[in-house]
Formats: sequence, C-alpha cells, structure tokens
Amino acid sequence: MAGSPLIDDLRAALGESAVLTDPDLLRMHERDEADLCAAGTPLVVTRPHSTEEVVAVVRAAGRYGVPVVPQGARTGLAGAANAVDGAVVLSTVAMDEIREIDPVSRIAVVQPGVVNATLAAAVAKQGLWYPPDPGSWESSTIGGNVATNAGGMCCVKYGVTTEYVLGLEVVLASGEVLRTGRRTAKGVAGYDLTRLFVGSEGTLGVVTEVTVALRPAPAESLTLVAVFPSTAAAGTAVAEIAARGLSPSLLELLDQTHLRAIEAYQPMGLRTDAQALLLAAADTGTRAADDLAALAEVCESAGADEVYAATDAVEAAALLQARRLAHPAMEKFAADAYPGGNGGLVIDDVAVPRGALAALLDGVARIAAECEVPIGVVGHAGDGNMHPNIVVDRADPASLERGRRAFDEIMKLGLDLGGTCTGEHGVGLLKRDWLAREIGPVGVRVQQAIKAALDPTGMLNPGKVL
Repeated sequence: MAGSPLIDDLRAALGESAVLTDPDLLRMHERDEADLCAAGTPLVVTRPHSTEEVVAVVRAAGRYGVPVVPQGARTGLAGAANAVDGAVVLSTVAMDEIREIDPVSRIAVVQPGVVNATLAAAVAKQGLWYPPDPGSWESSTIGGNVATNAGGMCCVKYGVTTEYVLGLEVVLASGEVLRTGRRTAKGVAGYDLTRLFVGSEGTLGVVTEVTVALRPAPAESLTLVAVFPSTAAAGTAVAEIAARGLSPSLLELLDQTHLRAIEAYQPMGLRTDAQALLLAAADTGTRAADDLAALAEVCESAGADEVYAATDAVEAAALLQARRLAHPAMEKFAADAYPGGNGGLVIDDVAVPRGALAALLDGVARIAAECEVPIGVVGHAGDGNMHPNIVVDRADPASLERGRRAFDEIMKLGLDLGGTCTGEHGVGLLKRDWLAREIGPVGVRVQQAIKAALDPTGMLNPGKVL
C-alpha cells in the first residue's frame, strides 16, 4: 500500500505496528462469525491504543472520504463487524485496559477491548460481579457487547448489557469526543444518550471507554436439568415457571439436534434420545433448594420424562459448559453434514413473549419440515430468546435458497407472535429488512434521522442496521 496518503497519515499518527496492510491480515478482518453475510476487503486495519488515536483514525478517514468499520473480537453473529471494500477497519482489541474498579460505587471503567471474562475475573477478586455473559464471553469484548447490546444465559434474571452501562466515551464521525451518562447510582440529566449508543453497532460512533455497573457476587447456584418428550412441552414449562412468579438465574433450552451435536463434539453423557432439555438454576441463597424444587415440580407437571439436580458445583459447571458448547458443536455438525468446507450455519435470534414460546418451537419444527432443512434450536428459554440454527450447504444454491426461506419464515413467525427480529445478536447485515418490517416506516425514518444527525456522510459502518 505504498504511496497511499491515508495510510501515510495513519502511520504518522499511530506508528507502523498499529497500521496493518498485509493481505493475509486484511482477509482475517473481513468478517465476523455470521455465515453467508457479504463482506469486503478493507484498505487497512488500524489498532489504536487510546481515545486520541481513535480520533486520529476517524479524522484521517474523514479527510479522504473513506468509511470506517469498527471491530472488536469479531465474534458477532449478524455481520455487524463485516468490512466493506476499501474501508479503514478500526480494531479496538489493543484498547484492553481496566482503568478502574470501585467497590464502593460498584462500578468499573474499561476500554472497549477488555474481554468479558477478563473483566468478570478482575471484579470477582473484589467480591463483585458483572452479569452479562454472552456465549462468547471468553473471547468477546466489552466494546462489542455494548455495540450489539449482548445478552447471555443469566439475563433471564439480571438483564442484558444496557442494564449495566452507566456511561460511555464515544468518538463521533466528526472526530469530536462525546461523554454520556454518569458514575452515580442515579441520574436523569438530559436525553439518555448512553442507551442510544448501546446496540448501535458502530453506526453512530466509536466507543472508547465504558463505565459499567457491578453487583455483589451472587450466592452459589443450584442447578437442574429436565428432559422433555417435545420442545413444545419444554416451552409450556417455561411459560408456567413465569406464571408462578419463579425467578431462575438461568433457564436454557437445547433441542435434540443440539444434544446430539454436543455429545458428538464432546461426549458428556447427555440424553440424546430426548426431544428437548431445560437447564435451570437458582441462586437465591438459603431459598435456593426450595426454589429449585419448585422449578422441578413445574417441569414434572409439564411432562418432563426426567428431572435431575446437580449434586455439586463441579457437576453444575459441566452442565453449563454443555450449553456453552452449543455453537462450536453445531459448526462441527454442519461441517460433517456437508464435507469439504461447505457446511454453513444461518443463526436466527428471534425473541417472543414467554407465553408464545411453545408456539414458536412448534412453528420452527414445521418450517424445518416444509423447507427441508435441518434446524437445531437452542436459546435463552426464560426470556423467550431462541436461536434456531439453520444448516445449509454453501455449495448448493438450492440448499441456500431453502435456508434463506426458512430464516425468513422464522422471522415472520416471531413477529406474528408479538416478538422481535433480534433478542441479543443485533441487526447487522442479516436482519436489516426485518428491522424495517418490525419498526415500520415511521420508526425507520426516525432512526435514519438520528444516523444523519450524528454521521451525516454515512462513514461509520455503512450498510449496517438501516
């Protein structure tokens, strides 16, 4: 890339080592983990270490009219971090400093490249807890979690990322630095700009610092698994758990496709003859045993074939690990189904009201049969957020078309049931059309007006969300 004025400016501002132009490295930064989403080859990848360096990158790109695509660990599943041809990729992975942990105010201040698990371990040393725990928590970054408003397994009780972001530092498209929010336990000054940027997927600004709320570490949880003869029966159990006012700290569902995929990927003794498995936990201290018994009673009443309580923390951790293996196990399942590197996964992220979960699960099974594609369902049953995994053959146009039809049918079903097109993965490239259907023309116009006000030239992460 010798002779590029933009790259020369970036090297002058960041130094040689933070400006990458090697073709192999550029290819590595073309996309996130979303399958079958379009991606381009960036002109350059930058790795700033500070807010000032992010400002330099954004202003340099603006001078030359080049788009900027922010990236974190690229673990997203909607294509939000996919590059466009000729873009400047702004990777925040080198901005990985935990700047402050305040046990009195129960906050932490971090740069966006801090890995979720790293923050969790650091605050745990002070008896604190950062609840949002996406499945990719061991590799995904806080900045990426903020960009997509990531959820996770404990969000059924404790909420998603936005519930824990108190304040942000953001570099705008103009290169100006905006600070939003607060460090205090309460604060209602002005518009809530913090929540505006959470979930905006890098389209409104580049997050360079995050102030997050922490909680006291919870009591050790007790865990059970319930095995069901149908996914709909498991869905019925979830609705009844909510109706009875129970508050599990975890309530996850795995269907038979996932159980078999996980057992093939890493044998754990899972019941692969089951149609569905619910994994539930209670962390209510001295009441946990009673709460777990109540959860077990609901599952049995809903038709569970077997209910089993973990005997200790080690066994409970193994059950949780089985759930965390769902994504890599399904990737292997797809690879085995279509050898030669042709197996692909289109991962849906539909969320419906808890009372509609059984109807959603029945509908997904019907769609799989009608479209003649394998679909495995896993997800956060307790908050109605399911991830149907559609398996396709990338080398077969007919398979791709059936997969796309199944994806669209599931999206339509979710909206018809009063749900949303994305519970936690974000819109990215994958769901732009469905976002428009969900929020309607007035909603689209308002969101476009916000984008135009903050990024009038459209340089930040073009083509995403809207």
